[in-house]
Amino acid sequence: MTVLRLYDIAYAIDLARVEALGAAQAPAVARLRLTRAEPKAMDFGVPPVEIGLGPVELATDAGTLAGSARARVYDFGVVSVLLRFPVEGLSWDALVERALAVERASSTSHAWDPLLARLRALAGPALDRPSEQRIEEDYLLTVVERLAPAVTAEELLARVDIVPLLAGERLPLSEGARHELLRNRFSYYPSDLAVLTWDRAFLLEPAGDRDVADVLEVANAQLLELRYYDELLDAELPRMYDRVEATRRGFSSLARRRFADLARSLYTLVAEVTETTERVDNALKVTEDVYLARIYGAALELFRVPTWGAAVQRKLAIIRDTYTALYDEAATARAEILEATILLLIVIELVVALLQR
Repeated sequence: MTVLRLYDIAYAIDLARVEALGAAQAPAVARLRLTRAEPKAMDFGVPPVEIGLGPVELATDAGTLAGSARARVYDFGVVSVLLRFPVEGLSWDALVERALAVERASSTSHAWDPLLARLRALAGPALDRPSEQRIEEDYLLTVVERLAPAVTAEELLARVDIVPLLAGERLPLSEGARHELLRNRFSYYPSDLAVLTWDRAFLLEPAGDRDVADVLEVANAQLLELRYYDELLDAELPRMYDRVEATRRGFSSLARRRFADLARSLYTLVAEVTETTERVDNALKVTEDVYLARIYGAALELFRVPTWGAAVQRKLAIIRDTYTALYDEAATARAEILEATILLLIVIELVVALLQR
């Protein structure tokens, strides 16, 4: 069982500095690499830094579970905290109950706050414009590496019902709901399986690699960052309208300068958000690994990442248009002042000439 919780903690993070800081304080620090995919087929744009946070315990309805905690730090300001709990020797029904118990126990902040505080303290000097805003995403992965007896993915689906594991509840679901939960199902070999939903996934991975889990984590990190900037722009647009209106009401020489200052601040906001969203878009580069590319694309669609990205771009377009209008208005005001100054100088020259005559 792997439980993820992701947080936006800064505008950007210096990963080289995180590596240097973490090497002196954490049990293990390394750059994350995909193991299954060739670098030319699929790779991280800027590989996140993985930091070991040591053993953890989680108090569940079924007792206390011992596991380990790790964190992954992304350059665009997101950190992912992972709690991993080994599972062995359980029947399928017991596995489902264990997953539900882990999800319930990890739903509160008690399990996460100490780890996040520790991570903030460790990476603090590497954070550019730290944020205290609590925007989070969470995800539960159930990864099975061995089955007894060994069966193929299709045989497993025929023998057990994985819907309760994906739905997070034991109550029977309608056929339509069951179909929707099983819609995003992928296999590369007969023995592996990946089934994705909005907030949970089941992975059958006899080879033991973590590439699919890592790809799902990146998609969640992209979703979180776009959600953050969508909320940021939602808050900025009303303030922008108020500032524009206030500047227009006092349209004097000082107000004209405020127009230019406001236009520059909006341009800076657009540039910063555009830069970050480009880093988010390039977090994972996909070229030749068809299987991982399909899973990654399905996860982005399932998490509605393109929709969030389009919403951010629409709001940026509004701010760009406002910036252009403000710049044009400021330029027009300067031209009008220049014309008035020229006319005033002509009048003064005429008056001086008449007085001399």
